[in-house]
Amino acid sequence: MLRTATDGDVDIIRTLRNQQPNRDVSITAHEISAAEHAAWWAKASVDPTRRVLIYERDGVVAGVVNFFDLELDAEPRTGAWGFFLDAEGLAERGETLPAWIEVMKDATAYAFDELGLDELSGEVLEHNTVVRQMNRRFRFVEGEPETRVADGREITVLPITLHKDNRRKPKGN
Repeated sequence: MLRTATDGDVDIIRTLRNQQPNRDVSITAHEISAAEHAAWWAKASVDPTRRVLIYERDGVVAGVVNFFDLELDAEPRTGAWGFFLDAEGLAERGETLPAWIEVMKDATAYAFDELGLDELSGEVLEHNTVVRQMNRRFRFVEGEPETRVADGREITVLPITLHKDNRRKPKGN
């Protein structure tokens, strides 16, 4: 289940984002400080082109989904997204794969059914082969790789896109 993040979620968002498995597959890999996170939240929580959502699994916070660069008044309606899970907690409970599938289903449904997007985009690090495979399962298409320097390291980033007409349809539709 996805719900809108609130001020009460700020600490758990930072805690999850700073888990080493999440930092290892993020463009920004450094540990996010409390001050940096507070500044991000102060902007993100009032930005009309952004939605920060909490992913809950069986009533427990299990991840964060970020939609940003939303162009809801444009044609086509576009937006970008990213997410991270409670990698440590889900692994401990043996729920990583089902949670991952569920958050992707919920997030793409939110993008196309709630936000009404025509196209959803994002980025994935080239070395993150597991996420790339899951993205393909959900019919995201990879673009041309781009080399960047972030946090003092050279990374290769792949853009991904999913058009609403190509998405996996929820069962029963």
